[in-house]
Amino acid sequence: MMRQMPPEYYRQLEELQATDFVIVELTLYLDTHPGDHEAIQQYNAFVKKSKTLKRQFEKDFGSLTSFGYSYSKYPWDWKEAPWPWQV
Repeated sequence: MMRQMPPEYYRQLEELQATDFVIVELTLYLDTHPGDHEAIQQYNAFVKKSKTLKRQFEKDFGSLTSFGYSYSKYPWDWKEAPWPWQV
């Protein structure tokens, strides 16, 4: 049985997922509109927001990813479920 996480876990994860969704959509838009200065500014703002959200999530709840993209607490905590993609 997977353990239940606190409401803040789900709130932060949802905000991060929504922010990263905007980044994907802006990336697709910018592939066809590379000169849109306002879209580039929006893209950069959302990338900055995503990095901040990821740092906060990992500080509060542990790694989002493995294989060298996230630091680990001591002791090694990657074995603890649920992982972000399981919720």
